[in-house]
Amino acid sequence: MFFGLPGIGGRYSALSNFGLVPAAAMGLEVPRFLDRAVTMARACASCVPPEQNPGVLLGAILGTAARSGRDKVTLITSPGVSQLGAWLEQLLAESTGKHGKGIVPIDQEPLGAPDVYGADRLFVYLRLDDAPDAAQDAAMGALEKAGHPVVRIALGEPHDLGQECFRWEIAIAVAGAIIGINPFDQPDVEASKVAARRLTDAYEKSGTLPQESPFCRDGALSLFADERNHLALDKSVGSDKTLRGYLRAHLSRLERGDYFALLAYVERNDAHSRQLQTMRRVVRESRHVATCVGFGPRFLHSTGQAYKGGPPSGVYLQLTCDDAQDLKIPGHRFSFGIVKAAQARGDFQVLAQRERRVLRIHLGPDVDAGLSTLLRAISEVT
Repeated sequence: MFFGLPGIGGRYSALSNFGLVPAAAMGLEVPRFLDRAVTMARACASCVPPEQNPGVLLGAILGTAARSGRDKVTLITSPGVSQLGAWLEQLLAESTGKHGKGIVPIDQEPLGAPDVYGADRLFVYLRLDDAPDAAQDAAMGALEKAGHPVVRIALGEPHDLGQECFRWEIAIAVAGAIIGINPFDQPDVEASKVAARRLTDAYEKSGTLPQESPFCRDGALSLFADERNHLALDKSVGSDKTLRGYLRAHLSRLERGDYFALLAYVERNDAHSRQLQTMRRVVRESRHVATCVGFGPRFLHSTGQAYKGGPPSGVYLQLTCDDAQDLKIPGHRFSFGIVKAAQARGDFQVLAQRERRVLRIHLGPDVDAGLSTLLRAISEVT
């Protein structure tokens, strides 16, 4: 048994037992990892002048950039440390995205030419010096040449991630102070939990979730929206009340400085990831906006906070499906599939309540076919 400190929030716990016990179990050299973290902790001490303090410097850049409109922090990571972006995504979004303010992290977005990016981007390049990627180096050079702001952070080898964990935790606290929010709470995460619990409680009593009616069916795909979003889409779509028509209307809501997020409550596997990555690239190339992909319900504890509580600049496309396999939960009428469906509906309800621009597409039982149909439609209407 390894006991953690209850005062450490989940996203700030990478250097606590919460993060280090799994690290040891997977074979990481924990003392070596922590040695790097200690070095950074000393460099970020309160006695170090701000202009020499790595955490304060990064936080000042992030916070000042966000206040000046560059609030889409695009993370570029060397292949050897590519999973760092998933943690930074939660640290940035859940810490800063609240009260209509915040930083929107953009992770794993395919690299593009400089002209597909707007003036709302700040690029952070975490380069692994002992295993760099030539294509990333070239892309970063092209972005800098085109005038885009790029922060370069060099890691000598993977154990240097220990120092980055500490640097970024300090940086986010500093950025939060500059933005004017408390980086240590997550008020909007609980809102989705409450909505999901209401639905599972209702299922426990009745054995069914509340009935929903799609406003459009196109083959196996069904479209859902709250009344406000449905009226807005109907006003824009005209007579083309098809999947393509509504997608065109929804994507036309993207304006300069906005971002597009795919909220996919489907199995997270390579095939689905490739299709979703292609969708985001198509939208970015045509609309010149930042794009995000989140697998639900996982993203609810990371970018989900920023989507609901952060700046109202997102246009969201939620994807749901029928589960091919499901498992009962002992002692309850609902299953894991019902819990996931309730979390998706709760997420959608809160987004709608916050007057976010959101559309839900249910893919049906054949997720691969549904994603292929959706990808073709998005390609045709952008």
